[in-house]
Amino acid sequence: MWEWVSGRWFELPGVFFSLLYLFFSIRRNILLWPMGIISALLYMVFFFQSKFYADMALNGYYLVISVYGWLLWRGGGTGKNDNLKISRLGWRTGLVLLAVTSVVFLVIGSVLVRFTDSPIPWWDAFTTALSFTATWMLARKILEHWIIWIAVDSISMGLYFYRGLYPTMVLFAIYTVMAVTGFISWKKAYLYN
Repeated sequence: MWEWVSGRWFELPGVFFSLLYLFFSIRRNILLWPMGIISALLYMVFFFQSKFYADMALNGYYLVISVYGWLLWRGGGTGKNDNLKISRLGWRTGLVLLAVTSVVFLVIGSVLVRFTDSPIPWWDAFTTALSFTATWMLARKILEHWIIWIAVDSISMGLYFYRGLYPTMVLFAIYTVMAVTGFISWKKAYLYN
């Protein structure tokens, strides 16, 4: 048991801070961003150790986008920015995001295949590219980011099971349920505000 725990010094706290991140995200509370920064730092180390290189790079992006989101969401003492309202994804933005996500997927997948020993390079690239997009959409408070997270979290859960990363697999099972909850919560807030 101790050997199992001792090999997860970065994973277990990463799970904890990731859950806090999602908890505050569902509530549209600005505290999600500092929790995201801490979680990203912990998971960068953990994913490097686990040879999930695209996920490691993704957490570097999360670090940067958390600062960006924090700046966008910054507002009053409530931790909620009333100036940045929940919006819907327009078709033009959707097409641009689809194109950017596709290019990011192909680039990451190609890099992983050629230059790493990743055991599942294309799946790693796929979830990473979608995660880039969903996190940018979260920073902009676009409702549909939750739909992307539901897909990413479900797929990731299977990938982490395959690699034996069980605490992170459980985290992503919880993420999937919480993403559904987040979508419902944000949709209600969008409709009634």
